[in-house]
Amino acid sequence: MRSLSLVLLVLAATVSPASAQTSGEDGRSEMDKARAALPPDAAKVLFGGQTRPAPLEARSIGAYARGCLAGAVALPVDGPAWQVMRLSRNRNWGHPALVAFLERFAAKGRAIGWPGLLVGDMSQPRGGPMLTGHASHQLGLDADIWFSPMPDRTLSASERETISAVSMVDMAKRELDRGKWTETRARLVREAARDPEVARIFVNPPIKKALCDWETGDRRWLGKVRPWYGHNYHFHVRLACPDGEEVCKDQDPPPSGDGCGADLAWWLGPEPWKPGPPEKPRPPLTLADLPEACREVLVAH
Repeated sequence: MRSLSLVLLVLAATVSPASAQTSGEDGRSEMDKARAALPPDAAKVLFGGQTRPAPLEARSIGAYARGCLAGAVALPVDGPAWQVMRLSRNRNWGHPALVAFLERFAAKGRAIGWPGLLVGDMSQPRGGPMLTGHASHQLGLDADIWFSPMPDRTLSASERETISAVSMVDMAKRELDRGKWTETRARLVREAARDPEVARIFVNPPIKKALCDWETGDRRWLGKVRPWYGHNYHFHVRLACPDGEEVCKDQDPPPSGDGCGADLAWWLGPEPWKPGPPEKPRPPLTLADLPEACREVLVAH
């Protein structure tokens, strides 16, 4: 009964479909459609409807794919060396540590010749599962950085919704597109990986191979760069849990070494890409599947 009462309270406080940005022939946004297809007690619905952060002490609660975020702050949509994309998603929120990282990383990118960052999804105002897209990005410690450079002008709101990122990989061949990949992009990924707060960076396997082949000096940073599906248009930066936040659960550290051996060879072979039998859809996470403290995050006002 207590859980049902909490769900009803949260639903009453969430944004209504009529106030969402609309698109498509039927006048409903992508997120409205996703919300309509889910049970009302799905954690995606509860957290996806929050438009403001929880006014609590900043902390990441739980695991990257099963948690929430208190005291989030927004990355300004325009900065001296970045612009935020896809503003209608309202996913430019993060733990203060993530916002601070992005601000200093953008400046370092400029110093190595990168025009500026185009920042994709970070987290929702209170973290948690998203109505569409990512399984992670729930703690305010993940951010997607486009491989496309920031233009030398301020993009309009419309452009931020419609401009497409550029793939660095020929996905039909699963090979690096050498006509698009540049050394400056390699330097940018290396700069992120060298930051002591970064735990992992996810890239498409051919991009990982390009980085392995390119680095001729200190290779320790390469161990943080992990091959994974997707991530051909952007690289995904994940920070470690901030010091002292005991309710935040780090992943195990990456395996030792530079990650350029057998593990990468497996990703570059046929095995990861073989079609498997269709999986039975998993039920969406509910509030009960998240840490107890996420209930406080949802109802805080």
